[in-house]
Amino acid sequence: MNLELLRGTQVRLTALSRDDAATIAGWFGDVGYLRLQDTNLALPKSQAQIAADLEPEKSSNTIVFAIRTVADGALIGTIGFYEIEWANQGAWLGMGIGERDAWGQGYGTEALHLALQYAFDELNLHRITLTVIAYNERAIALYEQAGFRREGVFREFGRRDGRRYDMVLYGLLRPEWELGSGALIDNSSSEDLDDR
Repeated sequence: MNLELLRGTQVRLTALSRDDAATIAGWFGDVGYLRLQDTNLALPKSQAQIAADLEPEKSSNTIVFAIRTVADGALIGTIGFYEIEWANQGAWLGMGIGERDAWGQGYGTEALHLALQYAFDELNLHRITLTVIAYNERAIALYEQAGFRREGVFREFGRRDGRRYDMVLYGLLRPEWELGSGALIDNSSSEDLDDR
């Protein structure tokens, strides 16, 4: 029995609460962070808006975790599965490390490992899908290190500062994860590969 299913050496995955709204609202004031998350407008959100977003999901098709440091329990990011298709055993993955001081510390690598372990071992999923904007090179390196395979490109999908950027589609299947799941976590040589 794995008693540490959602806990690693540096981070643990927990539920989000309304008390987290102030921290997350701070991330939504960081345009650099927002532009790494998706291609939506970089639009700040208030603490009240974030708190409303943190209300428990009525759907069983979304599971979102807080990423907290083991050392002091600080909220540094989120990771979750969206649009879960239980019949097809698939889901979309989204993650972000919102605290800039936590970038490049290996937290994203460990959080991704824990979340994928949860997805394949606990949720019994077969496929995880994600997209990442082409200029987010560190996230791309992290996902590829985790075993995700590039499956396609949405050409010139997003526009930033007068330029167009591709959105890259990645997928990871359970057998691929099982073959390489131990390779993702090696704390002795943790690279700066966190998805910001």
